[in-house]
Amino acid sequence: METAPAANGCSGGRRLQEEEPAARWCAVTGGRGFMARHLVAALLRSGEWRVRVTDLAPAITLDPVEEKGLLGEALRDGRAVYDSVNVCDITQLTKAFQGVEVVFHTAAANPDINDFQLHYKVNVEGTKNVIDACVTCKVKRLIYTSSSGVVFDGVHGLFDVDESMPYPNKFPDAYAQSKAEAEKLVRNSNGICELLTCSIRPGSIFGPGDTIVPHLLSHWRTMFIIGDGMNCDDFVYVENVVHGHICAEKTLSTKEGSKISGGKAYFITNMEPMNLWDFLYMLLEELGYKRKFRIRIPLAVIKPITYLIEWSYNKVLHMYGMHQPRVLTSARLKYISINRTFNCKRAVEQLGYKPIVSLKDGIKITTNNVIAPKI
Repeated sequence: METAPAANGCSGGRRLQEEEPAARWCAVTGGRGFMARHLVAALLRSGEWRVRVTDLAPAITLDPVEEKGLLGEALRDGRAVYDSVNVCDITQLTKAFQGVEVVFHTAAANPDINDFQLHYKVNVEGTKNVIDACVTCKVKRLIYTSSSGVVFDGVHGLFDVDESMPYPNKFPDAYAQSKAEAEKLVRNSNGICELLTCSIRPGSIFGPGDTIVPHLLSHWRTMFIIGDGMNCDDFVYVENVVHGHICAEKTLSTKEGSKISGGKAYFITNMEPMNLWDFLYMLLEELGYKRKFRIRIPLAVIKPITYLIEWSYNKVLHMYGMHQPRVLTSARLKYISINRTFNCKRAVEQLGYKPIVSLKDGIKITTNNVIAPKI
């Protein structure tokens, strides 16, 4: 007999995976976010999982493509359900995790808003709530979506760094700091009441539904290279990030894998680091916006302007309802002007991770999706 997650408390015991494989349930927090949508689709495509999608909205709203596609069909036939859940509310989480075997925790505050209180509440306290709800509901495995930014101090470049790189003493923004704090919680919760945990640290994610392409389309005429233009980044196509999460879950599901990977964090990239500006201009060219020349603005010129904008907002403009600056910020300058590349050897060796979509193919898919959306 199949048992779907109910909405009024936690079930008492665990069921062995092999008893009823068709009735295995997982939950995806922040399930309507960019990467999470692709993760939900992959879990449904696998045929191994029924998926509880949780997010803040009171009801799920599907676009026409989703309505006719896999998610719409799964919601209609019961292979997927939607719950309105705030990770800051442990009661809601506990109800949502009833009967769930695995939780993929992707929910996070908007990284573009540099508000420490917001990020601490959602990313740190919210993650603690997720962990506590997992323990209460006897969830077996928790896969946490962390960030490669948890080892970035905004001052020193990162060159092919691996997981031995320690957390910095200072972070460039509230998002990175809070994600690092949350990752520590996930790491330390491994083994509590048999809960197994693993953290995934993606590079700069792109793909259908991302924010990179809309930003480029809005600002391509005024896009300038900031700094010397020599910095590299580790971009990762969204389906590869999804694949990394699934590899982590599969690894934790085995006795040997759980001993090796339980409580650990893994960098996940396309393993094709390249110049950040070359990548952005490549995207623009694929979209049909080829620039005849590139204009470079030294950091010494742009930094004072950025600080003036931020100072004006913090001291005056916020009192008049002005939105917080998101494009020209001191934190953003650090991310786009300093080298940040990561080594995925540990993920390859311990999780069996290997990119399933190349950078070139990922760019093609992403740009083609803008012309003919297929999300």
